[in-house]
This record gives sequence, C-alpha cells and structure tokens, in this order.
Amino acid sequence: MFLSEVHIYPVKSLRGIIPRSARVERRGLGNDRRWMLVGDDNRFLTQREFPKMAAISTALNSEDLLLGCEGREIRVPLQLEAADVQQVEVWGDLSAAEISSPVVNEWLSEVLGTRCRLVRMPDETRRPVNADYAVRADDHVSFADGFPFLLIGEASLGELNSRLRSPVPMDRFRPNLVVSGTDAFAEDSWKKIRIGETVFHVVKGCGRCVITTIDQAKGVKTGVEPLRTLAEFRTFERKGAKRILFGQNLIAETVGAEVSVGDAVEVLV
Repeated sequence: MFLSEVHIYPVKSLRGIIPRSARVERRGLGNDRRWMLVGDDNRFLTQREFPKMAAISTALNSEDLLLGCEGREIRVPLQLEAADVQQVEVWGDLSAAEISSPVVNEWLSEVLGTRCRLVRMPDETRRPVNADYAVRADDHVSFADGFPFLLIGEASLGELNSRLRSPVPMDRFRPNLVVSGTDAFAEDSWKKIRIGETVFHVVKGCGRCVITTIDQAKGVKTGVEPLRTLAEFRTFERKGAKRILFGQNLIAETVGAEVSVGDAVEVLV
C-alpha cells in the first residue's frame, strides 16, 4: 500500500491543489483550510449553498495565496498585518479569525454574487476536535468540517464508480490523503496507520452531503449522483441517525514530518 495523492484546500470549499508532499501539523496538512469565506453574520459559507465556490482556484507561493476565477486573479498575503480579528462560526464552533482587506472581500463578493469576507485562522487559534473522537484533550482542527485529515482508498472510489452510469473523480470527495493498493473500503477497518514517518489514528467515518454532487471543475451541481448510489450501499446507523459514509477521518499522533506521494502505508492496528 502506498500514498498515491496528496490534496490541500487552502480555502474551505474552494478548489484545492495537489502537491507531491505536505507537512503534517496538528490541525491538518500545512496550509489546509486555514482560510474560509464567511457571510455578514460571520458564519461559514460552503459549496452547499454556493456551488460556484468550487470554480475559484487556489495557489500558494512563499508570500501569497492566489485566488482565480474566469480569467481574473487576486493575491492575498499569507500574513495579514494589523488585521481585524473577529469570532467566526463553523458548525456551531466559534473561533478567532483575521479579516482580509476590503479589496479582497469585494473581489470575492463580486465573483460569488453574494456578500462575503475571507478570513484566516491565526496560528494561536485552537478549534477543538469533537471530544467523542479526540485522541488527546487538546486535539484541534483547522476550518475543516470536523477533523484534521481525510483519507480515501482508490479502490473504494473504484467500487463506487463500478455502480455509477457516469464515473466521478476523486475530487468530488475532497480528501487529503489517497491510498492505493488496498481492497475497496479496507480503510473502514483500520484503527491506526503509518504513512511514511507519521502515525495517524483512524477515528471516524466521513459523513457525506450534497457537495459530492457538485462538479469541482465547473462549480455546478450535476444532479443526485453519486450521493444516491452511495446511499444504497454506504448508509450506516450512527448514534441513532443514519449517515452515508465514504472515507475516514484521521488525527495525527506525530507531527512535523512530511507525507509524500509514494510513501508506504502500513496498518498498525
């Protein structure tokens, strides 16, 4: 088994990037979901309400976050100096965040057709992981929905696509780590794994929503697939509610090393 893809999403719900390697940090891969769009109420925005978010590209260099859409581009400094800090909400969690400049916010508002602001999570912000699944009391996460890392097996996508009339790419599921060389849904049974030098705890199946039906290249909803087919064979009872699960959420036990495409993947437990 080996790591076949690494994905980073600098801005929650915008298009991701696919580097060859990334640094493992407590709250996720380096630069993953450290930024987010919020509305006037400081509540997070996602593709669920604004599918076009998927069409806004992201890129990183040593100084800037670059955003682009329909031939237009804007640069956002990675470090916001003298930024206004406000409390923003992600799924009921409140976290301190830095507000980007009016120029950036106006650009994004025009692109999406709704008033919004780009916010950044400062390094000192700690947004706790759900205590029911945390490995340590101080486990924390970026602006991701709930956990620092998401892993999917290539064979699992292959099994899903064998049931679909029109196959879908891996980007519909927005993973961080893609593993090759496994059986379909082998990751469901893992408890602890090592990728390269890093040990990860496999803590929770990932519940799926309407974002899986959005074309990540075009930023448009395509219908009911693959969510309808997933519901037929990947629905599970969890804490009294039914959830469609695909992929596994992880928490890193060790941090500081990089994970790279080609790294060996070893099941420890």
